[in-house]
Amino acid sequence: MRTINLRDYYPAYTSDTFLEVQDEIIETLAQFKRDDHAYYERRRVHKAYYSLDLGDGIEDAALYREPSLQEIYEKEIADQELYAAIRSLSKTQARRIHACFFHGMSKAAIAKAEGVCASTVCKSITCGLRRIEKLLANL
Repeated sequence: MRTINLRDYYPAYTSDTFLEVQDEIIETLAQFKRDDHAYYERRRVHKAYYSLDLGDGIEDAALYREPSLQEIYEKEIADQELYAAIRSLSKTQARRIHACFFHGMSKAAIAKAEGVCASTVCKSITCGLRRIEKLLANL
């Protein structure tokens, strides 16, 4: 455990506030700082100081790293495994998980649309997610 000053990480802190944190948290904060600096450097090197409102994709190509073919393939395989796991659920669980995570509906909105209690929807989604987790862990 190491001590950090929260003022170094959070602009809202106007005075020094020291806190002991685990090494994993310190590494995560350091990785965030490195990523932020890398983004700044890419923007500086590519002189990306122009408006980002054009929507022509130039700024995305200059500032963000394009995924490799292997990364695209791995994501496609992971998506296929996820969809296969969702298809193995009951129709009700699959419908509720799809509405919640793919359409961004709240559990209360799903319950209202289906005419059931919100706790029923919550339990159904939780059970479905546990089953998906078990299926994906066995792959």
